[in-house]
Amino acid sequence: MKRYRVPPGSQIDLKDWDPGDRSAFQGSKADALPKLLELRDKLESLQELLYAEHKHRLLIVLQGMDAGGKDGTISHVFEGVNPQGVSVVSFKEPSSVERAHDYLWRVHSCVPANGEVVIFNRSHYEDVLIVRVHGLVSEDVWKRRYDQINAFEQMLSEEGVTILKFFLHISKEEQKQRLQDRLDNPRKHWKFNLADLAERKLWPEYARAYEDVLSTTSTDWAPWHIVPSDSNWYRNLVVASTIVRTLEDLKMNYPEAPIGLDKIRIE
Repeated sequence: MKRYRVPPGSQIDLKDWDPGDRSAFQGSKADALPKLLELRDKLESLQELLYAEHKHRLLIVLQGMDAGGKDGTISHVFEGVNPQGVSVVSFKEPSSVERAHDYLWRVHSCVPANGEVVIFNRSHYEDVLIVRVHGLVSEDVWKRRYDQINAFEQMLSEEGVTILKFFLHISKEEQKQRLQDRLDNPRKHWKFNLADLAERKLWPEYARAYEDVLSTTSTDWAPWHIVPSDSNWYRNLVVASTIVRTLEDLKMNYPEAPIGLDKIRIE
């Protein structure tokens, strides 16, 4: 899955990244299901080990255009993991209290503690995306935030947080189809938001904003992955594979048993 990782210092043009790419898996959706189930079993075991060892921390950042599949990624990749050690944080419009602080204030309190996995469904990157596209802050403000975010994530990394960032890359045509599906399917009406149509008109502006984010904030300590997401099953495979490999690379071990445990007899 290294093909989807953005090397630090890269200049990203999203037109060079195919959202329909499926080249890392030679097979169909039906062929992919057993592989995904295998990855989920591994993830379940690795997450338990992470929680038991209580040493490492994993932060997963999901970003993407509206209807990009953030919720679907969470539900399909993390199905079966123990919720005791996994939490999802969704960052909405800042409250009045949050706006009275610096933009990273609400984010820092949500990062994982030892043994935890935290998934950001949208994140601090909204403060260099939506605020830029809608002109909520000046260019000088959002531009300096790139360095601030890199420094923030480096500090987290140095404190023991492993960071994985995924940009779920869909085409404008695929977004249209997904939004239309929400209109056509009564069971998905709750997902439809008129504001999504207004945001869709700003597709070129968001694309440029994401290109700058991916170009300036993919680092050795917090890399971005551009995940082809027109096919949900392929997206799930890429994300699950990357997380499993990252957790395996931590070389975790279960804690040693307390002294004398072998002498205990349960009557």
